[in-house]
Amino acid sequence: MLSRTQTAGIILAAGASVRFGQPKQLIRLGNKYLVEWVLDAALNSRLQTVVLVLGHEPETILQALGSKIQHPGLKVAINPNYRDGQATSLKTGLLSIRSNFGSVMFLLGDQPMIKTDIIDHMLDQFGQSEKDLCVPVFKKKRGNPTIFRSSLYDELMQIDGDLGARDIIRKNSDRTQFLEIDDPLCFLDIDTPRDLDYLLTHLPE
Repeated sequence: MLSRTQTAGIILAAGASVRFGQPKQLIRLGNKYLVEWVLDAALNSRLQTVVLVLGHEPETILQALGSKIQHPGLKVAINPNYRDGQATSLKTGLLSIRSNFGSVMFLLGDQPMIKTDIIDHMLDQFGQSEKDLCVPVFKKKRGNPTIFRSSLYDELMQIDGDLGARDIIRKNSDRTQFLEIDDPLCFLDIDTPRDLDYLLTHLPE
């Protein structure tokens, strides 16, 4: 049965990351793998369940994560069509939870500085809002993670390509809660080795 008060988290981490010559998800960042930072933040938050969507070399990634994949709040979904764009991973994750959760938060597996308290702050503010979407903003720049109510699930299942849900947010700006966040690092994507070098100088002690 659909619960309108519970939110599932979906971590999109299926990409091939050719710039790094290895699965980007398993780049070492401090004492963790890149995807592990996002995974820990989500699992320690008030998200009711977390779905990790993998595609490129899933067995290698799952083996590296070890016992963490046994966490009771974690589900793993494999997207065999990940090369067709991020939308395929979004829909893979959504299919696994849409019947049971009244809202969903999408997180990116290559944004390691997202923190549990930011996730929980977004959940708190969204829970008090009548809006159907929640998008974090830093100095007028929109970022991730984003939250969608179940009223938008059908639209999410129609998207294609690699733009994710941007068009849905654009078309529904009047239904969107734009939430100011004071931490720009949580928006940082690790897309290139240069991004990684920058982030290494900003890791928490």
